[in-house]
Formats: sequence, C-alpha cells, structure tokens
Amino acid sequence: MLRTLPLLLAASLALLSCSRETQVDRANREGILLIGNSGEPKALDPQLVTGVLESKIIGALMEGLVADDPKSDDALPPGAALSWEHNEEMTEWTFHLRPDGKWSDGTPVTASDYVFSYQRMLHPEFIAPYVEMLYFIDQAEAYNKGEITDFSKVGVRAEDDFTLKLRLREPVPYLPSLTRHYTWFAVPRHVILIHGKMTDRFTPWSLPGNFVGNGPFRLKSWQFHKAIEVDRNPHYWDKDNVGLNGIRFLPIENPYTEARAFFSGQLHSTYTLPSDFIDSVAEDKPQFLRQEPYVGTIFIRLNTTRKGLDDPRVRRALSMAIDRQSITDHVLEGYFPATSLTPKMGQYEPDKVLGFDPEGARKLLAEAGYPEGRDFPRFSILISRPAARASTEAIQAMWRKHLNIIVDIQNKDWGSYITAQQTLDYDIASAGWIGDYLDPTTFLMIWTKGNGNNNTGWSNAEYEKLLDDAAHQADNASRLEIFRKAERMLMAEQPIIPTAFYSRNYLHRPEVKGWYPLLLDNHPYKSIRLEP
Repeated sequence: MLRTLPLLLAASLALLSCSRETQVDRANREGILLIGNSGEPKALDPQLVTGVLESKIIGALMEGLVADDPKSDDALPPGAALSWEHNEEMTEWTFHLRPDGKWSDGTPVTASDYVFSYQRMLHPEFIAPYVEMLYFIDQAEAYNKGEITDFSKVGVRAEDDFTLKLRLREPVPYLPSLTRHYTWFAVPRHVILIHGKMTDRFTPWSLPGNFVGNGPFRLKSWQFHKAIEVDRNPHYWDKDNVGLNGIRFLPIENPYTEARAFFSGQLHSTYTLPSDFIDSVAEDKPQFLRQEPYVGTIFIRLNTTRKGLDDPRVRRALSMAIDRQSITDHVLEGYFPATSLTPKMGQYEPDKVLGFDPEGARKLLAEAGYPEGRDFPRFSILISRPAARASTEAIQAMWRKHLNIIVDIQNKDWGSYITAQQTLDYDIASAGWIGDYLDPTTFLMIWTKGNGNNNTGWSNAEYEKLLDDAAHQADNASRLEIFRKAERMLMAEQPIIPTAFYSRNYLHRPEVKGWYPLLLDNHPYKSIRLEP
C-alpha cells in the first residue's frame, strides 16, 4: 500500500492541471471550510447522540456555557456564560449568562432554557444515551431512574433570566470544562415544543428549516450522504469575530476516498489518514501532514451476555492473544500499544497491565472449557468504518493462530452499528473512545450499570463503589490512586479489550489559519480563517 499514495498524487495532480479552479480554490474565495467528517451523523439533537462525528457539527451550531479555546485544552474562555463562581466545596456553581446571547432565530437564550434542557435529557421517558454526563448534578440520577418525580428537587435552578444555579452531588472542580461538552448545551425550548412534547425523540426540530442553535453558525442544508452545510449566525453574540462564512461537512466514510478528495482539491482537512499513507505523505507532501497527540483509545467491546463471553477467563484470553505492538507497527502506524484503557493525562497514568501472552491465553481458554479452541462459539466482530477493517482482520488472524478460534467480520453503516451495540444485538464490536474532558472519569464512568455508552452487559458494584469513593476525595493524589485500583479491576474483568492509544493523523491545508494541536481536538470554528 505504500506505493498507492504516489499514484494517487499523480492522478490528482493530473486532474488539477486540467482544471482552472478546484473546490478548495473556490471555497477559499468564498470563506467556506471544507472538512471531512467520516460519516453521516445519526442526528443533530445534542441530547440524542454520543459520537465524535456528530460533535464536530454540533460544535459549529451550538455553544456551551464555557467555550473552547483555539490554542489550549485547559483555557476556559466565556461562552454562553459571561462568568461563573462556586462555593468553597465546589458543589454549588453559579453561571451568569450573557444578556446578548441569542438563539439563531433572534430569541434570547435564558437560564430557563438550561433548566428545560437538563430536565428533558434527564427525563426517564426521553432515554438520552449520554444522560450519565449530567449525573454530577444533585438528584439527577434519582430523577432519571424514576426514584423521584419532582424535578424541582434536582439541583438545577434559574434564579432569573440570566442566572443559572447548579447544585452538585459531589465536588467537581472541572465542571467548567464539562460544560463544554454538548450534553451540557442548552436546546431551544420554544422550538422543540412546536414539534412535539419534551420527551419526543427524533422530531423535525433539528432538521434544516427548523434547527435553532446558539453557536457561531446555523444549519443551512443537509443533503444525506453528500454534505451538511452551515453558514454564519447573524444573531451570534460574537458574530463580528467569526472568521468563516460557512462550513461544509462531507460524510466520507472511506479514508482512502477521503485522501483522494483532499489531494484533488476537494477538502481543506480530512477526518483521518490511512496509516499506510503516513510515510509517503511525510516524504512527498509534508506540508499537509498533521500528527498530533489525542486523548483516545481503540478497544474491542464484548457482549458479556453471550455464552462464552460471559466468562472473564475467556475475555482475558482474547486480550492476551493480541499482539498490540505488531498492530501499531504494521497496521495502525503512528498509534501506540494500549497497556490499559485510559491514556496518560496530567498526573494520572494507569498501571500497565495489558500484554501479549499467547501461552497464558491458551491456558485460560482451556480452563474456561475450550481447550485448543474446541467448541468455542462462532462469533462476529462488528465494524462500521472501512478504516477499522485492517486492524480487525489482524486481530481475527491472531485469535485463529494463537487460540484456534474463528470469528467473522460484520460491517454495518454508522447508525445501525450504534443501534446494534445499544440494544446488545452484537457479539463483539470494534470501537473507540475519545475523552470528553481531561480527567480519567471520562473513560472510567462509562462502564457503570445503565450507562448509555457501556453497551457490554457488564457491571460491577465494587468497581462503582471505588469510583464513588474517588469522587469524594479532597486529596487529588488519593483520588487518582483509587482510580488506578478501579482500572485494574476493570482490566481484570475485561468487558472491553483496549488495543491502541490514538494519535491524530490527518491531512490539513496550510491556508487554514487558527487551527492548533489540541488533545481533545475541539477546534472552535469561529477562530478559523482561510488565508490562501
């Protein structure tokens, strides 16, 4: 595959020589950013999605209480809120909304919108897949699980139009960073209720012509499997400092097709770059190559309700039979072998507990009743994106070689892939997780009972108690040590099998200014300029 890129470049350059103006050239003149987004979003309602590709579009249309900074993951610039403060215990927070904050239809954004939004997401009938993100709010979990029905007991209150009070169940020093995640965004009450009840799901409110957001851009069009286009929001509070006239998100699933589109002048930035292209791009077109750290992990999700996969010995055997170094050397170039679930972040680094031990794997599989793989069920590995196929095929081959078991590969479109996992209608799935904020809880809280992103059928009361104990620790070193203990327990049970730590490898044109490396990859689009 290393020879593919020069041929691709030659073909692309030949096409360019026959054309006076590429799509990028035209977009540069018009101030339109062309960006690959890897697939069709499941929805644009921020309370009904969980994926990174949806978050990229929602980030253009909506803004959190605290905004993203173009240069720093740690900076906390004002967004929908002008300022905020907390009590000494960091359990009570007050956000002061900006009086000039408006929805894209000109309606003021108020604290009542946030109260409505959090009640909608927490309502048991709404079934928000990412609802656990709001469990930091006092009594939020009890309301979501139907243990209380009076929402006034939940720690959310509008003191006036522009003062939002939050009461938390525990100290959360990183709450401002949390509010940058789309699950904490406000949704427009006045528009949602036109198209149904608070708890109605997938209504037309979030489609073109109806969608209303409070971000720097507004939804212009959505052409299925072609493009989602946004243009400037004339009611955005900081509209004079928005550098683009619009953005076009292209749902190109195949990374090789996306690379061709980039080199033929159809994209400013790609979602990813195939690993086998990295060396060739570095040699032939280094001005376009971006390689940046990224807080994320690729893993295999296991349906622990399936016979065979319900045994932790089997799950550990599957993990120990994977040569992660070989995968990152030959398939996922630029990535790093995963030694646990959570990548190092700040002062937190989990114990390195994962390794390649085929002999130990065979022994565990035999203890579980499948000596030399005999009588092992025939499972399928679910994938969605073509980029996942090569690493999945490598794992498939390793399991056959070292454990004498055969698994199939099943491909589904993004929406069906997500739904299959949420309904436990799968055996094994290739998956990944990108941190939502820079704290280990963004990785460890997923695997609690009922979490909308767990989707493994596994839970452990002792594990959840450790997470709860950590949450109430005043000393950060003690808190992180409890997290390490919890992660060791998770890795002993292995409802998921981490394989690699992400690295962000993609193609990017130099005329895109205001785009800087960020661990969370949350680039505020309003800060971007096109300067050919």
